[in-house]
Amino acid sequence: MNWILLVIAGLFEVGFASCLGKANESTGMVAKYWMGGFFLCLTVSMVLLYKATQTLPIGTAYAVWTGVGAVGTVLVGIFVFKEPADFWRLFFLTTLIASIVGLKFVSH
Repeated sequence: MNWILLVIAGLFEVGFASCLGKANESTGMVAKYWMGGFFLCLTVSMVLLYKATQTLPIGTAYAVWTGVGAVGTVLVGIFVFKEPADFWRLFFLTTLIASIVGLKFVSH
């Protein structure tokens, strides 16, 4: 169950990074709404990370949380913000995913 919470926390990390990106593109009240989404996602992500670390090793949990967030944020960057998706970027993204899966398998 805590692994599921950890992945959900990572997805909320993607949410707060994405909201930050959209807030930077916006002005006025729209930017403030995106910042509200940023703070909401940040809070939910941190609470779920805290819950997951009650039973998972902190080093593993933090690495997986940041990894899920990094992978998701790169994918949002590619598909939403039209960032480049060249070979090396996708190659290292794949190695990051393999590392996250590897940490899951070697954790107790």
